[in-house]
Amino acid sequence: MPRQRLGQHFLIKGSVLERIAAAACPTRADLVVEIGPGRGALTEKLLKRAARVIAIELDPYLAEHLRRRFAAEPRLEVVQADVLATDLAQWGRAAVAGNLPYYITSPILEKTLRLDVPRAVFLMQKEVAERVVAVPGTSAYGFLSAHTALFADARLLFAVRPAAFHPPPKVDSAAVLLEPRRHPLEIGDGEAFLRFIGQCFSHKRKTIRNNLAAIYGKETIDAWPEAGLRAEQISLDRFAEMYRRLS
Repeated sequence: MPRQRLGQHFLIKGSVLERIAAAACPTRADLVVEIGPGRGALTEKLLKRAARVIAIELDPYLAEHLRRRFAAEPRLEVVQADVLATDLAQWGRAAVAGNLPYYITSPILEKTLRLDVPRAVFLMQKEVAERVVAVPGTSAYGFLSAHTALFADARLLFAVRPAAFHPPPKVDSAAVLLEPRRHPLEIGDGEAFLRFIGQCFSHKRKTIRNNLAAIYGKETIDAWPEAGLRAEQISLDRFAEMYRRLS
C-alpha cells in the first residue's frame, strides 16, 4: 500500500464516492479530469461513468500505485504532475472532479473557474465550501464568493463527516458543484474587475467609502448609494454597476 504523503486524507466511503461521481457525470461522459486521485477510489467510480479519465497526481508513489492498480484499464491516463502547473485544457473540454487538498483548494478553484468545462465537482473543507457558495448579506460571503460567482453558478451538494476519510481530518468537508454561469456579466476586463472587487473587500468590516476613497477619490465614492455599505452586503451585479461607473 502506498505511504501517506503530503497530508492527504483519502476518501473511502463508497456512498460518498458514488455521489461525487454521479454529480460529475450525471450522464455518460466522454472525458473526466480527476485532480488528486490518491489511491484511486474515486477514479474507479469515474471509470464506470466516463469513456476516459485523466488522473493528475503529484505524489510519484501514488501515481505509480494507480498505474499498477489500473494496469488493465486503457481508458485511464495517470499524469504525475503538479495540477497548478498543468494545462488542464490540453485534453479538451471535460468535467473536472476531485478531493482537493485543503492547503491548495483556493488556487485549484481559481484555475478551474477559468476553464471551459461543463461542470466541476470538488470535495473541500466545509468552511471553504460555505464561502464558495455564500450569498450577499451572510457572514461567509466574501471575495471568494464573488470571484466564484463571476464565472460559475455554485451549489453545495452535501456535507461529509471526517469518518468518511482515512485518516479522518479534524474538520467536516462538503461537495460543491460548479457549473458555467448562465448569464455572463458585461464587465470587459474580468481580471481588472476582480482587482476592483478585491479592493472593495480589502478591509471586510469597513465601508466601500473607506476602502475605495483613497484610490478613486472621496468625492466620487461619496456620490455612490453604496458608499456606506460594506462589501459583504453587495451582490456581484451591483459590483458590476459600481465598476462600470469608474470606466
